[in-house]
Amino acid sequence: MMPWLESIGLIMLLLVGWFWFDGFQSRAAAMHAARAACAADGLLLLDDTVALASVRLGRDDEGRLRLRRTYDFEYSDTGDNRCTAQLTLLGDELLLLRLTTAAASGPRLQVADGGGAAADGQTSVAQPPRRWS
Repeated sequence: MMPWLESIGLIMLLLVGWFWFDGFQSRAAAMHAARAACAADGLLLLDDTVALASVRLGRDDEGRLRLRRTYDFEYSDTGDNRCTAQLTLLGDELLLLRLTTAAASGPRLQVADGGGAAADGQTSVAQPPRRWS
């Protein structure tokens, strides 16, 4: 029989491994969402990457506790500038996509309610949640 300290160490090692693997999967989902958003608006995703900004716990529609990750990325609309953007995933569901522009119109906010990001900021409720995997 394994001593209790070794058992706790093994469990902690497994939890860290799960968190690391889940983080890679979430980052891949965030990259897919950022690429799709930039392609839909004719924007250029700069550095071809997203950066993890925060990790919190959150509840989904069924009340299950999931990791809520926020990613930052940069894009360009002209090729000569850098604009910041942010997206939030709850598990593998896209919750929020925020694109900011340097134009006088101010920041654009795209809310995804399951069906993906709406170009006009309206929320779509007719489609099931989009899974980014």
